[in-house]
Amino acid sequence: MSFGGSVSAMITSLKNNSRSKNRKSYFKKDKSFSNKENEKNVFLDKKATPEQLEAIQKNIRKNNRKDRIVNVIILTITIILTVFILRYFNMIS
Repeated sequence: MSFGGSVSAMITSLKNNSRSKNRKSYFKKDKSFSNKENEKNVFLDKKATPEQLEAIQKNIRKNNRKDRIVNVIILTITIILTVFILRYFNMIS
């Protein structure tokens, strides 16, 4: 039979897939990641007031605006330098 290699590869692949289902991952073995009912997750219990959320949004918008301005300035300088260098070496008429 000429299909022996492909069939054996398929069987090996199926065996390897079934073996990986039986193995536990690191997160399932580690006790610090367990979800017990009596443990409280500190990060999920914190609530923010609407004023705090609004302050956070304003801060994020302010930071995004600064980043956008810096990116535009860097892009403009890069374009100007590129055009200057190309004209200096007579690559652009």
